[in-house]
Amino acid sequence: MTPTVQAILDNYEATSPAVKANLARILMHGKLGGTGKLVILPVDQGFEHGPARSFAINPAAYDPHYHYQLAVDAGLSAYAAPLGALEAGADTFAGQVPTILKLNSSNSWATSIDQAVTGSVSDALRLGCAAIGFTIYPGSDQILEQIEEFRELAEEAKSVGIATVLWSYPRGGKLSKEGELALDVGAYAAHIPALLGAHIIKVKLPTAHIEQPEAQQAYAGTDWSSQADRVRHVVQASFAGRRIVVFSGGAAKGTDAVYQDARDILAGGGNGSIIGRNTFQRPREEALDMLAKLIAIYKGDE
Repeated sequence: MTPTVQAILDNYEATSPAVKANLARILMHGKLGGTGKLVILPVDQGFEHGPARSFAINPAAYDPHYHYQLAVDAGLSAYAAPLGALEAGADTFAGQVPTILKLNSSNSWATSIDQAVTGSVSDALRLGCAAIGFTIYPGSDQILEQIEEFRELAEEAKSVGIATVLWSYPRGGKLSKEGELALDVGAYAAHIPALLGAHIIKVKLPTAHIEQPEAQQAYAGTDWSSQADRVRHVVQASFAGRRIVVFSGGAAKGTDAVYQDARDILAGGGNGSIIGRNTFQRPREEALDMLAKLIAIYKGDE
């Protein structure tokens, strides 16, 4: 245990030793172990976008073992996926990388902004997962039900010593498309998981747009053109940095943009990246090079 990780765990004052041990599993694992920074591989895109849209560009990625091995070989902090994908490699890769069981998912044909619960805390225990993951959509007409679903799952997970990761993606309701990535909305989206008791918060990198008319005055007079400053504000909204905040890699983009995002997350005090398509849709060696570069950025070694 490093002083950095111990200081992070000390922020979780009502958290059991068992949950802290699982948070430490993630924070102490891989090439960023002990630094307080994380790079996590999430692979739930097959559910959300379909297998061809997710994996045809790199056919090796149809195999769940490919993702496990990528996370292991890259020295990542954790690997997150739905039930079937984790079950497909649970024995082969047992103990080699901390896993996060994604407990809800949707698909690209659904018309409602919602997700179905597709796994259980019992599944997470059986598979030896360090954490469960769950997505909510602030702004959706289903958000209150999603919050209640997470509350029940989080209570059960905490009772058996498993940590919680909450994906918080604003969408629906009165939000415009531009507003989904707005700074005020992104800070709000991070604050909600903190209030719900999530241990790790996953949000998207925000733009400088301010969506809510009621929030305009609070943001007036500050230059939000720096992405690092926007990250810093989202971290501030997450209990003034008392919660672990990681940022989504988003849609596929160029390598320079991926690296700059990481530099800005580091400069803004974020805890790291949870990056899927920007790695597994690339050839394996290229993905490993990218992940090595991201790790070097977060270690301050570039």
